[in-house]
Amino acid sequence: MTLTAVAPAPVRPHTADHLTPEHMAAAQRHLVTKALAEFAHERLIAPALDRTVPADGDVRAYVLTLDAPDGHRAVYRFRARRLALEHWAIDAASLEREVDGSPAPLDVQDLVLELQPLLQVPDDMLPLYLEELASTLASHAYRRARPQPTVAELLDADLLTVESAMTEGHPCFVANNGRIGFGVSEHAAYAPEAAQPVRLLWLGVRRAVSHVATGEGLSEETLYRHELDDATRDAFAARLRDLGLDPAEYRYLPVHPWQWEHRLAITFAPDVARRDLVLLGESDDTYRPQQSVRTLMNVDRPDRHYVKTAVAIQNMGFLRGLSPYYMRTTPAINDWVASLVDTDTELAACGVRLLRERASIGYTGDAYHRTAEPSKHRAMVAALWREQPVLAPGQRATTMAALLHRDAAGDAYATAAVRASGLDPVDWLRAYLRVYLRPLVHCLRAYDLAFMPHGENVILVWEDHVPVGAFLKDIGEEIAVLSDRPLPEDVERVRTVVDDEEKALAIFTDVFDGVLRHLAAVLVTDGVLAEDAFWDLVAETIDAHLADHPDLPSGVDLRAPRFKHSCLNRLQLRNTEHMVDLTDLSGSLIYAGTLANPVARS
Repeated sequence: MTLTAVAPAPVRPHTADHLTPEHMAAAQRHLVTKALAEFAHERLIAPALDRTVPADGDVRAYVLTLDAPDGHRAVYRFRARRLALEHWAIDAASLEREVDGSPAPLDVQDLVLELQPLLQVPDDMLPLYLEELASTLASHAYRRARPQPTVAELLDADLLTVESAMTEGHPCFVANNGRIGFGVSEHAAYAPEAAQPVRLLWLGVRRAVSHVATGEGLSEETLYRHELDDATRDAFAARLRDLGLDPAEYRYLPVHPWQWEHRLAITFAPDVARRDLVLLGESDDTYRPQQSVRTLMNVDRPDRHYVKTAVAIQNMGFLRGLSPYYMRTTPAINDWVASLVDTDTELAACGVRLLRERASIGYTGDAYHRTAEPSKHRAMVAALWREQPVLAPGQRATTMAALLHRDAAGDAYATAAVRASGLDPVDWLRAYLRVYLRPLVHCLRAYDLAFMPHGENVILVWEDHVPVGAFLKDIGEEIAVLSDRPLPEDVERVRTVVDDEEKALAIFTDVFDGVLRHLAAVLVTDGVLAEDAFWDLVAETIDAHLADHPDLPSGVDLRAPRFKHSCLNRLQLRNTEHMVDLTDLSGSLIYAGTLANPVARS
């Protein structure tokens, strides 16, 4: 027998032309600056004042000397402001590095290796953390290589444009754009900064081994009719019949294309083969990925829901799956929170609304759900549908992450918004705190209810460049009830009973330290507002709420002298694969002493 040689299929590698020395040098400078600032904030390092360099007002020179494990001595020099909450506002342009007395390029992976005796990343986790840093650098270089809108252009842009223009990711985490699992072509197709349309895949999922949960007033059939055209549903049913299957035995589950390619058709190959999971085809609608990557917004039909899918990439301390177990009660939890928010006159006055997660679906027929111990494999086949924001005429919406955004020229969105509003900066900040801080304080004091209100989880509503309202989202996975107050059975899993001091951390850690210290640094650095004036307005907001609601029984004291210093990077450094135990968030936290409260009573 003669064998005929078959030419291999041509391989067309992505050129990765964003990975140039110039773009990477800029990415390194950005990330090394952030690493030094956040590691100093978390008291992992202690830069010393360089008294040989004269001060420039409140900007001082600092030096950090590190004796690396490989025997080299590295020295970092920079200028910075020291602000409240031990925030280091480092001038990135001033940052220099020497190794053994000679100038050396900035390199965040080198920095982590130099710091390893202090960071103490577990040896088996260190390569993965270094990989997440490399991927974060690549993402930053990709953004720099693409034309980006200026802050001035973003001031009047729509939600999707602002969303795709964000450059920073989470302001506290250093390795915040890991996305381990995305190839370079997939990054260009699915990352939010790529701003490319995505068509979801849909699976038929056997009813006997799956579940759907819907919110109040919504049925499974109504959901499908809302999200899928008649012709699409007919085509899906025909596909099932062509395979000899009964459409009545299946429900419909949206899947990210990456998840099908890398997980479902491989990790769940037996489930696909026995027709428990059936690929039905693409959606007619196109979507755009949001900052969370796995949440996608319908571009063609804004009346249809956001879709949040499981995407089993490793990013910022977690595999980004969705648990079918959690999905069972997600709509009920959202309905319960909405029953509080929608009937509360204080929250209505603040302009706060929820983006409810209205329905969820999960598949549990796989072998992984029959193992003795839970695993990440149990969170790979699930999805949920979330409401999209509805605005009044003349209103705009942006992710709250925009307030910490600087464009390629270094201009800050928050600064530009203040100036475009025509308001005194004090009045602008007061308006923002009314729609963001005050409702969170109210929910905590009135209901023992805590959100995870970082920039990605809040959508601001704007009129004439002034915040006039806010949408809170990611309710099912990230809210907590912090007391033993009565709850419906379906809501019980969000309960975490803690004392008043720890309740206050829902504001101190997640709002003061996670958002406001960064916003204060932007406004102070840009000369918009003095730091004391910023925190005086925060105190005023807290006191005004207390004065308006003196009868609330809460013992939470947000004007206490100090609070526990909860450290997010320490969590990721301890275990970059599984940062916290979601069933015991309180017990998973790492503290580094206490921080002085910038709004403590004088």
